[in-house]
Amino acid sequence: MGKILIIGGTGYTGSNVVTEAAAHGHQVTSFSRSAPTTPVAGVVYRHGMAEDATALIAGQDAVVATLSPRGDLVGRLPGLYQDFANAAAGTGARLIVIAGFSSLRPAPGEPRFVEGEISEQFRSEALEMDGIREWLATAAPDGLDWTVFSPAGGYGSWAAGERTGTYRIGGDVALFDENGKSEISGADFALAVVDEIERHEHPREHISVAY
Repeated sequence: MGKILIIGGTGYTGSNVVTEAAAHGHQVTSFSRSAPTTPVAGVVYRHGMAEDATALIAGQDAVVATLSPRGDLVGRLPGLYQDFANAAAGTGARLIVIAGFSSLRPAPGEPRFVEGEISEQFRSEALEMDGIREWLATAAPDGLDWTVFSPAGGYGSWAAGERTGTYRIGGDVALFDENGKSEISGADFALAVVDEIERHEHPREHISVAY
């Protein structure tokens, strides 16, 4: 099994990925500012400021970055993620970046949601995360093995759902079910992330995950 570092490992997405990766038997290190409420057995927990995570990338097989541009991280994520990318490229680690639904397109060839009208409450966050996706697609370090994930529109701690063991993978176009809903539980999104780390089916791609 591999060594996986989850940056932001006590947040909603990060904690689900930590749980899933540990269940698959991987050697998991969670990095975050604070300790988890309920630690997962066998997981190594490290704490510090976001920039301190770069020093932990050496020796990892995969790095999952789940930070959000909120609080004192607003405006800092592009620089931090570039540091993570450079460190991962230098050591041969895969970089998995969790972006947002707004980075997806409503249909093939159409502008991404972030390029249209979205709520002012989320606009700056969406633009910052999509900027990271664009940087990876156009200027990532040579040899960096990266994948960007965007969850369904109805994804978050407010709609945690349950683990079903199922999901669909799409490209950079948003996925909807037959009822027009775009949903995925935290556990099933984490399963998709860990499966991609193990199967390596979407290198240097932006993919969507939904039911």
